[in-house]
This record gives sequence, structure tokens and C-alpha cells, in this order.
Amino acid sequence: MTRLTSRFLIDLLLRETQAAGGFAAILAAGDDRAGTILVQCSDRGQVGPLLERRFSFDGGQLWEAVGPGPDADDESRANYHDRRRRADPDLWIVELDIADAPRLVAEWGAIT
Repeated sequence: MTRLTSRFLIDLLLRETQAAGGFAAILAAGDDRAGTILVQCSDRGQVGPLLERRFSFDGGQLWEAVGPGPDADDESRANYHDRRRRADPDLWIVELDIADAPRLVAEWGAIT
């Protein structure tokens, strides 16, 4: 099975979000081919979970919440992003601001 590149998947997520009436932005660009993807979910400016795509034991992929929770302050989230980028310069960080962003990510993840 062909594995889609990170850049292709990011572009698809941005288009899907914008087509659904939401806002999407790349906060940090990583490796075009195989960078890890973090998605910061928001709904009308209210911060939601930070999701990371991980590989599951069955060979598929899943999305799980990582880092500071939605109740954390902006500085905590920024520090987490910075630590992750220092540890993995290939990391992508994408922000989505759309109603029920985790659902959109799950649907998007199902087709990848």
C-alpha cells in the first residue's frame, strides 16, 4: 500500500477544513515526506485537544490527545510545541478552528 506524504495529508486537511467553513493554518512546517503531524483543535477560538497521529499495533493509524489539555494556558501549549520541535525538527503543527475539529480530524484520518 502506498503511504501518503505528510505534506499531501496536511494540504488535504487544510482544504477539508476550509471547505467546511473553518480556519486552518500551518504553525510549523516539518518534513514533506514523513514528518509527524500534531493538530491543535479549536472551536471559535476556544482551545480544544492537541492530537497526534500515531501508528497502532495493527498497522493502522490512530489519533490521540497529547500535551497540555484544553484548560492549559497559552504559555504551556507554546512550551510544549517548542519542546517537541526541538526534539523533532520534522514535526508539523497545524491549527484548526472549526466546530467539532476532533471529528473532522478523525474523518480525515480514516481516509489516510
